[in-house]
Amino acid sequence: MTDVTEPDEAPAAPAAPPEPELVHGAPVTWSHGQRVLHPSRDQLVTFVTALHDDGYLVCLDVTATDYLTHPGRDLPAGIIAERFELVVTLMSHRDRERVRLRVQVPGDDPTVASLFAVHPGTEAMEREVFDMFGIQFDGHPDLTRILMPEDWVGHPLRKDYDSGRIPVQFKGAPASG
Repeated sequence: MTDVTEPDEAPAAPAAPPEPELVHGAPVTWSHGQRVLHPSRDQLVTFVTALHDDGYLVCLDVTATDYLTHPGRDLPAGIIAERFELVVTLMSHRDRERVRLRVQVPGDDPTVASLFAVHPGTEAMEREVFDMFGIQFDGHPDLTRILMPEDWVGHPLRKDYDSGRIPVQFKGAPASG
């Protein structure tokens, strides 16, 4: 007969879930090796200013996505998906790193603060987002259309924008008849 001794250790308690990674209070996710930050629209300018102080001196892009027909997407816990998502890409030459910001913007109040005071180069990019998606940028120095004619009605990259047919006429083409 073999003596079997039981260990005096109690079963281990389940491990606590890891604390979420945060940068200046915003949750962090990763996509294709790039850090993605999820600030709220209310903290956007303060957040971008803090990143500017951290060395992210270049704003490469400001664009948007309309998720009207595709509401499901990966977001960290605590971030509520909205119809629009403003996407800002910043770069630090010192750290040789890019960071992407994904800011949720509701469809019933498509307004965010302008980044022009921190990154003056965003002037045209914000105008393009306004023109194509109808997202307003509070504090922008000249929020007018940049791609569409001033009298154009609507915002062509919204998923509920009716795509129409505009006849194309070619110079010197034979008349149909």
